[in-house]
Order: sequence, then C-alpha cells, then structure tokens
Amino acid sequence: MNQKRTWVLLAISLCLILVGDLLAFAIQTDWGKIRVENVRFERTDGKMQAGVLYIPNTATPDRPAPGVLSVHGYTSSHEYQDRYSIEFARRGYVVLAIDEPGHGMSDPPSFVDGFGGVSAARLLTSLDNVDPTNIAFSGHSFGGIAALWAAQITPDYKSVVLISSAPGMYGFKKGDTTWPRNCCVVDGIWNEDSKLFWDEYSPFTIPDSAKLKTLFGTDKTVEIGKVYGSIADGTARALYLVPSNHDGLTVSSEAIGDAVAWLQATLQGGNGLPPADQTWPWKLIGNLVALIGMVMLIFPAGSLLMQLDFFKGLNETTPANPKPIKGGWWWLGAAIFVIIPVVTYLPIEEFVRGLGAKSNAFMSEDVVSPIMIWAFVNAIIGIILFLLWHFLLNRKTGANGESYGLAWGKMLDWPKIGKAFLLAVAISLIAYMTLSFSQWLFNVDYRLWLFAVRPVSPLRFWIFLTYLIPFFVFFMLASTVLNGELRLFKKDGAPLKLGWEMLVNVALMVGGFLIYLALQYLPLVFGGHMLDAPNEFTTLFVIMLFTVIPMLIIAALAMTYFFRKTGHVYAGAILASILVVWIATASQVISFGF
Repeated sequence: MNQKRTWVLLAISLCLILVGDLLAFAIQTDWGKIRVENVRFERTDGKMQAGVLYIPNTATPDRPAPGVLSVHGYTSSHEYQDRYSIEFARRGYVVLAIDEPGHGMSDPPSFVDGFGGVSAARLLTSLDNVDPTNIAFSGHSFGGIAALWAAQITPDYKSVVLISSAPGMYGFKKGDTTWPRNCCVVDGIWNEDSKLFWDEYSPFTIPDSAKLKTLFGTDKTVEIGKVYGSIADGTARALYLVPSNHDGLTVSSEAIGDAVAWLQATLQGGNGLPPADQTWPWKLIGNLVALIGMVMLIFPAGSLLMQLDFFKGLNETTPANPKPIKGGWWWLGAAIFVIIPVVTYLPIEEFVRGLGAKSNAFMSEDVVSPIMIWAFVNAIIGIILFLLWHFLLNRKTGANGESYGLAWGKMLDWPKIGKAFLLAVAISLIAYMTLSFSQWLFNVDYRLWLFAVRPVSPLRFWIFLTYLIPFFVFFMLASTVLNGELRLFKKDGAPLKLGWEMLVNVALMVGGFLIYLALQYLPLVFGGHMLDAPNEFTTLFVIMLFTVIPMLIIAALAMTYFFRKTGHVYAGAILASILVVWIATASQVISFGF
C-alpha cells in the first residue's frame, strides 16, 4: 500500500466512523427530540446496575409520561434492545433500557435481582417525569423474565410484552389468567428456543402449547392476532407470530410494530405515532457503517505505524522459499482445516458443559469459556497435524521455520517478535480510541445485529487478559497454516494479489461454519426443528456463531494483511487475538461474582 493510498484509506475509515456515529446518534435521539442518558443505580444485592434512559422532550415533572422498562436477552446488553427502546420513546414514553446483571456495564454475577428487573422497576417508577401508575414492561428472551420480575413487585402497571419469552419459569405463577396483566406474546415461527420457553419441539406448534393455552385461559389453539380477555380488566392476551428466528425478533419491523401497538392499546397517553412508522433501521445502518470504518482503520493505521523508526524493521517480504501444499493435496489440507473446527464445535461445548465446571475468576464468562476451549483444542489438533505434515512430507523439500513465516533463517528474532506484539497493541489501541470517542460523544458503539464491538470496563480488561493466551495459540496456528501450508500461488509462482489472498483466507476460516448454519437453519425453516441442537444450551452455541463468524472474518483479514506486510505470522496473529478476545469478552455475560 503506497503512502498516498494509505492516507486516503485512513481518511475514508475515519469518515465512515464519524458518519456512522452521526447517523446512529440522530436516530436514537429522534433528531434531538429524545434525550439519551446513561444511568447507574444500586441493585438489591448492593452491586451496581447500568442502563440508559430515553427521555422524550414531552416528558416533564409537570407532564409525566408513561414509562417502559426494556430488557435485552441473555449474552447481550441494552444496545441489543435499542430498536424497541427507540420506537417506544418515539411514541412519547420514557424508556429505561438496562444491562442485566453481569451484562454490559452492570456488575456481575448474572441472574440476580430478578435478572435486574426488580431494581430497574423501582428506578423507573421513582422518576419524576414518569407516571408510576402508567407503566409497561418489555423483554426479549431472558429479558422477559426480568420484565415479569418487575411486574411482580410493581403494584400499578398496565401491561407486559414478552418477546420470544414466556411465564411459568423461575417460580412465576401458573394458571392465573389475571397475571401478568395485559400480556402480549411476540414470537418467531422459526424460534430455535421454542422447547425452552413453550415446551414445544417445533415453533410451528407454539399456538398449541399447553403453557400458552394456560396463559390465555383457553383449551383451544390460540389464534394469532386475536385479543383475548379485556384490556380494561387487565386480562387481555394476544399472540403474534412473525417470520423470524429467536434473535431476529430484535430486528423485525413486524415484531417491533406489534409491541408498539400493544403498548399504545394498554398505556394511557403517548403521541399516537403509527406502529409502522419506524426509523430504527437507520441506526442499525449507522452502527454498521461505523463498524466497517473501524475494521478498515486497522490496515492503514498499521501501515503508518510501520513507517515509524521503531517499527521499520518489521517491514519484510514474505518467505523467499515458501513450501505450501499444492495440487490435490491442497484441497485435502483445506478440507481438513475447514471441517475439523466445525465438527468439534458442538461436541466440545457439550463436553465442557458435561463436566459441570462452574465459572471462576479465570474463566468467568460461561459462553466464552467453551469457545476458548474449543479454539485451544483445535489449535492442539492443528499443531499435531501440521508437525506430522512437516516432518513426514515437507521437511524433505527443504521447508523450515522461515518457509512458514515463523523464523528468521534458523532463529527466532525475539526483539522483532516483541515489536510485533507492540505493533498489534498499538493498532488495537487506535481502534479502541475511536470506540471510546464514539461512546463519549454520541453514546453509540459498533455493531451488526448480534455482533458488537463494545468498550471494556476495568473488570472486563482483567477477563480479557485471562482469555488471551489460549486464543493466541489458536490464531498462531491458524495464521501459520493459512499463510504457509495453504497459501495459494499463481501458475507462474507469483503470489496472489493481496485482496484475493484475503478473500481465500476468509473463506477458509468461515466457509465451513456458513455451510453448517445453513444445514442447521434450513430444516428449522422448512421442517420446524434444527438439524443438531437437542437442547437450549447447544442452541445457544449455534446462535453464537452469528457473532463468532464476524470475529473470524476480522481475524483472517488481519492475519493475511500483516503477514504480507511483515513476512511473518506474529503481528497478524497477535492482532487477531487481541481484537477477538476484546470483542468476545466485552460483549458476553460475566457469570462469576467477583
């Protein structure tokens, strides 16, 4: 990348971040009509809870507005629910969107304080610009449980919206058609978690669920869209099924419109804005544009840093004597590289869960820990296969550590490896600084649906350090294989262009998982059940692939680019490790109570 192109790409990256931030900020504030404030408040266990208030400019102490508690599901944060929060606030409601305990910026552990719903309800009803007798609770997935806890401790509330969630869990009342008051259920016809919430193997049969019939006070199949009971008496019930999976309900205009319509029917006041009038997709676009800008930024930032005297020694050509697999053997090697991570993904998760190990100070995130172990096991498998291939076949051709981008001649250059580490840290800090700026000035992060790049609290920085080394082992092996064993060349022996090489390595990193997701979801869409997700825990890890795949894409791009820039695997592998562990640990739930 020449000097001029580098500066142009840097400018484009920063512009994308700024434009994305401005768009996201404009939408979440409804162009200045809504004030968005971060809040922290004490939970019943003495720990701190985080959240965000969306306050329409029409809500004042003299004219208190209806209040809505909006709660995300397991493994996410309040931003994940902001599509609902924005649309509720645009209707004139004061919205409190919380980070559940152990999620986002709320203190761990998870699952306390009624999933955060108890203290959140008390805060919402205490606000001087909120009418405490005109309150609704809304939650997605496990956030629905928080909403129900909030309803249990709030005497005067108007309604509840359960988004792919259900009563009857964690000791809630069963068989009482007066509780929860005026309850609307919004779910997806491709919901992977229908067994967990409705005891139905297939989401196609949710209307026949015994749980749902009990909630609706009927022994017949529940009719979609029909209002049962009376809103005035507090016994109203309604079911809406939309073409979506469990997490897709958070980005479904139809689902959001159904939730808005229910609040408008059950709350008093508001501005009557039609449910179909929705602007949240533009915030999603803004978040995505900023995310693309941040990912693009790591390349010119790294290139410019390498022009500094301190890092100039890292500018080296790729190995002069590469020894990749060729011909049909390349396809076999590529197949092994693609298939093994996929076929071990759920079995390792099941094995880890079967051990019954509890979270602790060194493995405190119950979702990230099995993925970390999966990555480490795959690294060990890969190292064994790589060494067998090297010593049985490739060593005879003169291959050595330099051929794979691991060594300088026959030696390791520790000062250069140290500088590669510092380069990766510097690039990560530059990316993090843009996120900090976006949070400080616009109160937005970078995200695409389930995938989010979030800031790191001091506690999460400690967690980041505890997970870093196992992931580094994985990415060191992946970079060595991609840029050594599986590196492609043209027929004349020249390397592929950088863009093509990056594309090939992305395909090798995530192609198997994309096929795997298709194999899981096609049976769900057309037959009503997933191919290989027998319980809610394995279903969770299938859903987690929607966040794992973008992380692997970013890792593949970084490993390929910085291998071409430095001629060695270290800078790219270290950078990939830092970025992936940062993104993973900042976004997931902390289960252990520090």
